[in-house]
Amino acid sequence: MTSSTTPSSEELLAALDDDQRAVAQTLTGPLCVLAGAGTGKTRAITYRIAHGVHAGVYSPTTVLAVTFTARAAGEMRSRLRDLGVGGVQARTFHAAALRQLSYFWPAAIGGGLPRIQEHKAPLVAEASSRLGLGVDRVSIRDLAAEIEWAKVSLVTAEDYVARAVAAGREEAAGQDRATVSRLLEIYEDVKTERGVIDFEDVLLLMVGILEEREDVAAEVRRQYRHFVVDEYQDVSPLQQRLLDLWLGGRKELCVVGDVSQTIYSFTGATPHFLTDFPRRFPGAEVVRLVRDYRSTPQVVSLANSVLERAGRHRSSAAVRLVAQRPSGPAVRFEAFDDDVAEAAGVAARIAALEKSGVPRNEIAVLYRTNGQAEAIEQALAQADIGYLVRGGERFFSRREVREAVVLLRGAARTMADHPMPDAVRDVLAGMGWAPEPPAARGAVRERWESLQALVALADEIAAARGADLAGLVAELEERAGAQHAPTVSGVTLASLHAAKGLEWDAVFLVGVSEGLLPISLAEGEDAVAEERRLLYVGVTRAREHLMLSYARARTVGGRASRKPSRFLDGLWPEEGAARRRPAARAPRRDRLAELTETDPEGAALVERLRAWRGQVATAIGKPPYTVLHDTTLAAIAEAKPKDLRQLGILRGVGAAKLEAYGPAVLAVVRGEDVVVEPPGA
Repeated sequence: MTSSTTPSSEELLAALDDDQRAVAQTLTGPLCVLAGAGTGKTRAITYRIAHGVHAGVYSPTTVLAVTFTARAAGEMRSRLRDLGVGGVQARTFHAAALRQLSYFWPAAIGGGLPRIQEHKAPLVAEASSRLGLGVDRVSIRDLAAEIEWAKVSLVTAEDYVARAVAAGREEAAGQDRATVSRLLEIYEDVKTERGVIDFEDVLLLMVGILEEREDVAAEVRRQYRHFVVDEYQDVSPLQQRLLDLWLGGRKELCVVGDVSQTIYSFTGATPHFLTDFPRRFPGAEVVRLVRDYRSTPQVVSLANSVLERAGRHRSSAAVRLVAQRPSGPAVRFEAFDDDVAEAAGVAARIAALEKSGVPRNEIAVLYRTNGQAEAIEQALAQADIGYLVRGGERFFSRREVREAVVLLRGAARTMADHPMPDAVRDVLAGMGWAPEPPAARGAVRERWESLQALVALADEIAAARGADLAGLVAELEERAGAQHAPTVSGVTLASLHAAKGLEWDAVFLVGVSEGLLPISLAEGEDAVAEERRLLYVGVTRAREHLMLSYARARTVGGRASRKPSRFLDGLWPEEGAARRRPAARAPRRDRLAELTETDPEGAALVERLRAWRGQVATAIGKPPYTVLHDTTLAAIAEAKPKDLRQLGILRGVGAAKLEAYGPAVLAVVRGEDVVVEPPGA
């Protein structure tokens, strides 16, 4: 975004709802934001930072925004740039700590920073061997996870036994707690001998330096004066200790979280710091974000009902969502004979959604365990439906993506005068990209999807910030470092844990039966309560279409012993009720026809929007659908938004399109004549 289009503080605040605005206007002092799923928490905190900078309260370089994934940090940096705020550090806890540790290590410790051991398995295997433990690959994985829990929970080898008992930890890999305690000691010895550190050491070592070197702590505190922590319900005792040292007793802290999305307790995360925030910071402002802009009332109602049935296990800090979107299709509940039938049924439903206009990359199939994915993959492959498994090969590690970045970097020097999106298409055409996808499947189609994702990202960045080719290359390099991949077309398959923080138009929750959700390994009330929160996370990933299903038997012809999850007691229809439900709303392809019949004024508005869109498409030399899709025009005609906030919550109107076309669209809605000027006019 150029300085000429940087929004003023007044414009920023006007684009928020009342609760989000309360967040953005509270620029100093401790602030706790209890933000339900889909309530625009990232929007609220990025607008808060931008408002603070534009109002002169913050200097960008003194703000540190911390989140839990590199992808989320990259998205936050991108949003802040779009709001005209550069220089703000948005990083994960580990990335921020590593940056500081690398800088201060030579002076505080001396020499070079030890190499970070990316995987614990070889170290755990060596430590286990020295203890004479007979362990296999699965046991090593479980022991590594227990070591990570101990370190992020600030549990030493000496107090491991007592702390593990108090926390209700199961015996890791079948080893008694005294053996695990000894393993913790030997693991540290092995690291020292090899001259390496692990990821938890990055935080632990930085904590030690800040505690022991007041000069280092003072320098860090001079640099960073305002802190924002996202997903605060997932913070661990170690991360909280580091945050406390960064603050140094100051209170310039904004935390954002949702206790209902606490699903990582097994790793040492705890919502205690979120729920206890007002006590630790007396007088702290507490704001609840309850307006759900993501999901339809049908999805929101189910999500609320899942939590409300938690009874006494439901936290007082939990947020009850209030749907803001128009009514949508009913939530579907389906029971199948076996796992194969369930996978085939899901594939058939996906094919129907795709025919109705839902893109593949807006569809996800979510499950409790990764082992459930195999049947789904086979069914999708047989139905010729492309898919990608979240957690597979990273986007920027793919050969064609690496090659494309190299070619684009070279083109940035020789094609600087070309319009950036056109230059990208020219470069990638030399690698086999074409405007239409190939008929071939497999590797050929996957290669095209990767290149198409780069083309789409180029269009998005050009519309949002007007960047040149060099700017695109810089964006790609930053995204590669943060693993912030662009969208790749294909149905997403993911575990419920991996789906957190993501959203799709259509979501299929498979295997929602006793033994899978809650999983049979979940013992004790707290563990079962966390399984309920997993279901809540899965439900709230859906914007419009949601289907929950289970198979009565595992194998074809097997005994039908499975029952729906206890979390859906009173919510799951009786057998056959799904077939007696009223027909769902007409599919998207009939939306315009419905408007013509039921809302002639809305149909006329669609035609005016189409005329305006055609002028814009001609002016920029792009197909009309790249401006706004027909389904988005229909949604605008139905909602008739009165301001940018109302327009921005509609599907198909992202931040870039809102910035580029929002005022003109609102003018068309008001019935004004809009003159489209050619670019550069």
